[in-house]
Amino acid sequence: MAKAKTAYVCNDCGSDYAKWQGQCSDCGAWNTLSEVRLGSSPSAARERFSGYDGGAGQQGKVQKLAEVDLADLPRFSTENSELDRVLGGGLVPGSAILIGGHPGAGKSTLLLQVLCELANKYEALYVTGEESLQQVALRAKRLGLPTDKLNMLSETSVEQLVQIAQQHQPKVMVVDSIQVMHMADVQSAPGSVSQVRESAAYLTRFAKQTHTVLFLVGHVTKDGSLAGPKVLEHMIDCSLLLEGGHDSRFRTLRGQKNRFGAVNELGVFAMMESGLKEVKNPSAIFLNRTQEASAGSLVMVVWEGTRPMLVEIQALVDESHLNNPRRIAVGLDQNRLGMLLAVLHRHGGLHTGDQDVFVNVVGGVRVAETSADLALLLSVVSSFRDQTLPQNLVVFGEVGLAGEIRPVLSGQERIREAAKHGFQRAIVPKGNLPKDKIEGMEVIGVEKLSEALEAI
Repeated sequence: MAKAKTAYVCNDCGSDYAKWQGQCSDCGAWNTLSEVRLGSSPSAARERFSGYDGGAGQQGKVQKLAEVDLADLPRFSTENSELDRVLGGGLVPGSAILIGGHPGAGKSTLLLQVLCELANKYEALYVTGEESLQQVALRAKRLGLPTDKLNMLSETSVEQLVQIAQQHQPKVMVVDSIQVMHMADVQSAPGSVSQVRESAAYLTRFAKQTHTVLFLVGHVTKDGSLAGPKVLEHMIDCSLLLEGGHDSRFRTLRGQKNRFGAVNELGVFAMMESGLKEVKNPSAIFLNRTQEASAGSLVMVVWEGTRPMLVEIQALVDESHLNNPRRIAVGLDQNRLGMLLAVLHRHGGLHTGDQDVFVNVVGGVRVAETSADLALLLSVVSSFRDQTLPQNLVVFGEVGLAGEIRPVLSGQERIREAAKHGFQRAIVPKGNLPKDKIEGMEVIGVEKLSEALEAI
């Protein structure tokens, strides 16, 4: 077969060249040229997936949106409730799912556990390109997984992988990882932008046409983002990120993109000797507080995906001996910390310009929503005054630049979640006051930051 033609396109200005060169002649940028394969003919596209209905070379048919049959793609469970939650309720046939995370986070362990369980009901194929089959078998034996029905394959060639998958016709397939896969007609090395893009596109097209659930394992860069071209995240249907340090036994699986469910859904796992075990009540593990109350410690309720979660926030305010006092936030936005300290000074009368301020969310949880504003400021005040707050107090609310306390999403559900865990007092925005009284819970509604400071 004739070799496919290629071109080299500048990522900055889009100029194309017949050969690779270090600098783009049009915009002057260096090392921005990447290899792009030119489109193949319809006959070549038909030859690639010749045995399947709906191949790339077949002509599409126009349909009314109301006439689209939804019964052909029923969801099915992964036998893991936390993973099902992040995926939006289970696996959709023909979907492509990308799972990223730092080395050692547990990506391969989680997928191996899921596929060993699914292999008892469906045809499953685990493709490993980074590890040998013996290494995967040793891990499965150590975890005590059922291994008699899972099909294994050690392969890095995408064309060979697809040919074997056409013979076995798996319902679920894992490719570990996309960075080591390569295609013969792409001239760059495995892991490069061109190889990752073309390999992912080829595998995703195969999954769509055969209704195969495809899991792709991806590497991450030093800043924690997924490695490879940004177009990789546009090709797939669902992008998940497994987070957790080596010093913590808990791992969080967060959805960054999901065409079949809610975004920013969070699943919590515990790393045990038998693998990753799902944690069905995350608030219980993140609220493992000491018996003795300490200044600067406070519990807040954050909303993760479709459920509330209680986490502890700690603040330490100490006299600074530097010209520029430090502002350090772990698990929170550091820029927002500086802004809230200015609001505290202007509308709360508390000057921290000569103090070092350290804020930490216990348990390694990353909080991205603004409902943590009020809890952050009250914990800072508690540490600055060296006065402890009640152990049965929970706080949430967004703080505006004018010192107003704004209501947040799903306020009543947050209050009920706190009441389930034994909290008896809550300081919340006035707009989130529950219509009906919650038994055993005293709810204080505030409109200004000054009212919240008086309440404590």
